[in-house]
Amino acid sequence: LHKTVYVLFLLFQILGAVILGFGIWILADKTSFIAVLQMSSPSLKTGAYILIGVGALTMLMGFLGCLGAVNEIRCLLGLYFTCLMLILLAQIAAALVIYFQKETLKIELADIVVNLIEDYDPSNENKRNLQDAWDYVQTQIACCGWTGAKEWENNEILRNKSNTEYPCSCSNRSKDLEEGRGFCVLDDPVNGTATYSDWPVHEQGCMDGVEQWLKDNLGVILGVCTGVAVIELLGMILSISLCKNIHSEDYTKVPKS
Repeated sequence: LHKTVYVLFLLFQILGAVILGFGIWILADKTSFIAVLQMSSPSLKTGAYILIGVGALTMLMGFLGCLGAVNEIRCLLGLYFTCLMLILLAQIAAALVIYFQKETLKIELADIVVNLIEDYDPSNENKRNLQDAWDYVQTQIACCGWTGAKEWENNEILRNKSNTEYPCSCSNRSKDLEEGRGFCVLDDPVNGTATYSDWPVHEQGCMDGVEQWLKDNLGVILGVCTGVAVIELLGMILSISLCKNIHSEDYTKVPKS
């Protein structure tokens, strides 16, 4: 039994470390779409802190649960069971919120990216990390804008230059991608003006690429979430079983009159 206890609670240490690491990665990532979200959306940053808290709590509960099981301390096992149940319920609630609010989240996401594009300024060092992250997304997915390159026409700098420049990270030319950020100059603008259709950029918006990435990785995400839930359920079942065993042993030790 002790071997089973050690193995299961070791899994919880690993699980807690993974959740903790994922939360830290969201906060530390500076070169992906996650960076765009966490630097623009307070809700994702809050979610990252919650993940860090849940990960640390899971690791602590794994230690306390193991201590309670080995030393047959019922209160620790009860605390372990209660915390596991709360964590599992919180995960289910978060999944339901995401599922039922996905359209709202999609609109919020679109607003974040559109505002980023409109305010994009290569000389603004305060937003350098955020802008570099979006350039990275456009380069890696080979896309331009959220729904298309036309959104870049609303950028104040490009508008003031009559759209004779375009975002380098949108370009379909390798020489522009060497720069990877900021604006590139259009070769031959007609009468000193241009539109997005004159730019040598990708036609696909990044929204399609991001949605495709989510679809491609949905199986992995669901698998990980299911695995986490199963481990938590096993921990709850084991802890309640150990509590009952300890309770039964206490009664057997009572001297008969």
